Amino acid sequence: MFNLFKKPDEDERGRAVAAYEKAVSLTSDGHEARSLRLRLSMLCRAHLDKTFVAGAQAMEAYEAACMVAIQQAKPQPDPPQASLFQTVKSTSGEVQVYLPQEYADEAFAIGMLYQKTELNAAQAIEAAQRLADRISYDALKLNSAFVALQFLRDELAAEAEAAADAEGEGGEGGEGDAADGGAPAAPNA
Repeated sequence: MFNLFKKPDEDERGRAVAAYEKAVSLTSDGHEARSLRLRLSMLCRAHLDKTFVAGAQAMEAYEAACMVAIQQAKPQPDPPQASLFQTVKSTSGEVQVYLPQEYADEAFAIGMLYQKTELNAAQAIEAAQRLADRISYDALKLNSAFVALQFLRDELAAEAEAAADAEGEGGEGGEGDAADGGAPAAPNA
């Protein structure tokens, strides 16, 4: 009975692998081929973003599990691994999306490094975009790359805007700010 529940998932994964392999093996530059590649690139973008987040979340859980293992004098758990499949919302509902191990592992590792603060947000975006470029240009043979980690880019932009607004509000008084009890603005390095 449980096999009945697993079979559709396996079928969906098989279709996801087949869709990816079909798109990357296309040699035509016709409208249909470009359209298929572009649709897959949007799904790959969602996969990359979700895998990055999964890597960050897995690292947080892994570090907590390691701390518990150390406290209990037990061996450390195995490090988390990237999934080759992600469930992504599309215009036709939820679909399974496949990325080869190499790409999934790299997106996952970027998320893990970001969580461990070994990469800051800008560095994580840059690394993820390099990966997106490879997927777009090398694998899918597109003329332009999809934008990776847009949610993180938006978050950085919002933080920069808030900082600029705060600086603008605090900076309007000029040198009089220090007389108001506030510290003078630090010079730009």
